[in-house]
Amino acid sequence: MTLRIYALFHTNYADLSYIRQWADNHHHQITISRSYNNDKVPTPDSFDWLIVMGGPMSVHDEDKHPWLIAEKQLIKQAIDAGKTVIGMCLGAQLIAHCLGTKVKPTGIKEIGWFELELTSDGKSHPLLQDLPQSPFNVFHFHGDGFDCPEDAQIIAQTKAWANQGFIYQTSLHKALNTWVIGWQCHFEVTKESLPRMLSNGSKILQSGLQHHPKTVQTADEILALGEQYIEQNNQRLEAMLNRLASS
Repeated sequence: MTLRIYALFHTNYADLSYIRQWADNHHHQITISRSYNNDKVPTPDSFDWLIVMGGPMSVHDEDKHPWLIAEKQLIKQAIDAGKTVIGMCLGAQLIAHCLGTKVKPTGIKEIGWFELELTSDGKSHPLLQDLPQSPFNVFHFHGDGFDCPEDAQIIAQTKAWANQGFIYQTSLHKALNTWVIGWQCHFEVTKESLPRMLSNGSKILQSGLQHHPKTVQTADEILALGEQYIEQNNQRLEAMLNRLASS
């Protein structure tokens, strides 16, 4: 089955990365909306999956970025329509916000390769059976976090922040065997996209190093560790996407 995938971008550098490679390999169709350029958002009947990508803004920044209003409406409509909705970092925060839970600063910055551990719900979830049962390193670049949305399952945690991912289904999702999933971390980064993210986020990175040195790594350290961890995490993302697509 060829999927119609619609992706919401919030910057010119936080892109689909490995998700695009996966979609191209499986001949799925991708349409992109650059919300910050005021691209028109679609209606839920025009796509099968909605993927909401990352960005440096807050879910509450509607005064600075009024296009967030239309994005939130679309996310809510997609969830109500039983669509598969996937969020990465800011994308996960937007989904959590649309599900009615709090999104707020965590009091720390997590920037770099840090251990992620699946919760008991994460370890037993059918979508995540290809992920390690023991802690593994994933790339993080965030300072805000979400509470657990009502009726959702928290699937992952780090030492610094307990809520690193969630999975949610309405009764319609259960009937359609579709899912809503959000990750704080970035399984999707590649060796090409990671330097772009670090370059564009350099001011945030430098501030994080000053104020949160225990949970923020230098750019050089991040790039060196990326050589070790990126391929593994792309494979884990591919396995999750394959399970979502086959369901």
